[in-house]
Amino acid sequence: MLSTIARHGKLFLVAGLLAGALLPDVARFLRPWLGEMVAVLLLLNAMRIGAREAFGGKEALLRMGGVVAIYQLVLPLLVIGLFSLTGVLSHPFALAVVLMLAAPAVTGSLNFTILSGHDPAPAMRLLVMGTALFPLTVLPVLWLLPQLGDAGPAALRLIATILCAVGLGFALRWGVRIDEMRKGQIDGLSTLLLMVVVVGLMAGVGPLLTEDPWRLGLWVFGVIAVNLGLQIIALLGLTRANIRAAVPLSIIAGNRNIALFFVALSDEVTAPLLIFIGCYQIPMYLTPILMKPLHARFSNHLRGQSASG
Repeated sequence: MLSTIARHGKLFLVAGLLAGALLPDVARFLRPWLGEMVAVLLLLNAMRIGAREAFGGKEALLRMGGVVAIYQLVLPLLVIGLFSLTGVLSHPFALAVVLMLAAPAVTGSLNFTILSGHDPAPAMRLLVMGTALFPLTVLPVLWLLPQLGDAGPAALRLIATILCAVGLGFALRWGVRIDEMRKGQIDGLSTLLLMVVVVGLMAGVGPLLTEDPWRLGLWVFGVIAVNLGLQIIALLGLTRANIRAAVPLSIIAGNRNIALFFVALSDEVTAPLLIFIGCYQIPMYLTPILMKPLHARFSNHLRGQSASG
């Protein structure tokens, strides 16, 4: 049954989005348990991949360090400069975009990579390294956004959670052979968890759907443009550079753990931004579907390179 769920994982993600929007009471009930569910999700992915595949060699880690610097430091600083020049940095949408760019990869990016038919190991490396370096990369961003206060405690909690979940997953994998059947079962269980998680993350969308659908539509349009725009630009650039991990790296370009900031920031700061995180789940969970044509094109590009080589 779990393997069957994995094969139809994209449908389950869509079902989770619909449930989150249409069942606000269920979404509010699940919201307090999101941290625990995300940790279990990360544990399952670590167990599926294994430490050797996740970390790779020294060269792979150095490359990921460069990607982290671009994704979590260079991009948000450039956007802060652009928004400051245009005078829109104080707008809730602009502020949310900056925070999203400064955040590390969302844990579900591993599952989105699997559902897209690609190796999740590079995504795991970027997730672990991006989270480990987050306290350093986020400091310049916070200095330029003093109204946000101190997000350090949230960063430390996130790092501790990821290290514990990943470490336990690697320990459970140690000495155990994970064949294709077991991978399918793990993927199915992860898909079910993802479906439940997105219901909780959509808690802010349901009420707005009935109260002000026009405003909700504008937020959804803007968030989709940012998320998919980042993914498309990254995929095209990485493909041109012949980076074999272009798909997982591009998925992470647009899918970040912005929820991290909502743990530590004050209610006055986060209240206008809560709608962003709810709308953000739509392009995030639809990534394997919406990006499928470009991912398939990249796969054909790789096969063409192999054939010519």
